[in-house]
Amino acid sequence: MKLMLFLRTTFMIALLTGLLMAMGYLLGGARWMTYMFWFAVGMSFLSFWYSDKLVVKMMKARIVSREEAPELYEIVEKLSREAGLPMPRIAIIDDPTPNAFATGRNAKHALVTVTTGIMELLDRDELEGVLGHELTHVKNHDILVGTIAGALAGAVVYIAYITKYLAFFKAIFGDLSLDRFIYALLIAITAPIAAIIIRSAISRRREFAADEGGARLSGKPWALASALLKLDEAVKKLQEEAKAKKKKPLGNPGLAHLFIVNHFEGDKVSRLFATHPPTGERIAHLREIARDMGVEFPY
Repeated sequence: MKLMLFLRTTFMIALLTGLLMAMGYLLGGARWMTYMFWFAVGMSFLSFWYSDKLVVKMMKARIVSREEAPELYEIVEKLSREAGLPMPRIAIIDDPTPNAFATGRNAKHALVTVTTGIMELLDRDELEGVLGHELTHVKNHDILVGTIAGALAGAVVYIAYITKYLAFFKAIFGDLSLDRFIYALLIAITAPIAAIIIRSAISRRREFAADEGGARLSGKPWALASALLKLDEAVKKLQEEAKAKKKKPLGNPGLAHLFIVNHFEGDKVSRLFATHPPTGERIAHLREIARDMGVEFPY
């Protein structure tokens, strides 16, 4: 199963790189296709080495010490030991939106982050389930994959925007034939959609695996299910409040796929574009895991 997940993820990241190369070829031939290949490699390199620093800065997270968050440290330390992982750094975001995520290039450089909102909303058992979920992402190398996929998808969207205007400019001045102009427009329109679908597919597959890991690490699949229900309800409430006040949810939508729940996805979001499986499906999956573990759900 892990091999298939790795192969599928590798294939999807290759597709994102291919989209960048295709846009380069349509605009400048083989030379620009090569440029785009190395651009994709550069983006992946930056994501690999600096993902934790970039995310901390973008999300305005602060690294905390054991003295500042003793219970949080105790839970993460216990779960890390059970997972056979080194103790990650811990950060907190001062944000009422209840959420959590992990990032970093590998287990030795991992960072587990929670919001103040999630610490206030969940009890200890539920928090253990959530943190077990995030540590499973670390163990499965999802933090690196998710960051690279997000960076490449973002690059595809941005470059597709530029491609559209460059195509018009080159066509006007006679540097682009009609057929290549049409191809350039088509890929500028379809590439961002394809990139978002690919990134979302990568994220959804790995969320189910992380839910299972979190359930097994904490030994309380029902607690993770309870946490997901609470988070889902809280996120919907915050979305309604933000909509009523005509404000956007707090945070960066480009990083939403890293969180345990995506607070930018509404009820009507297409399954193709959703970065997370529906909460009902995740809970049904956790019930199956609980039966396999011989653990009863209290509800």
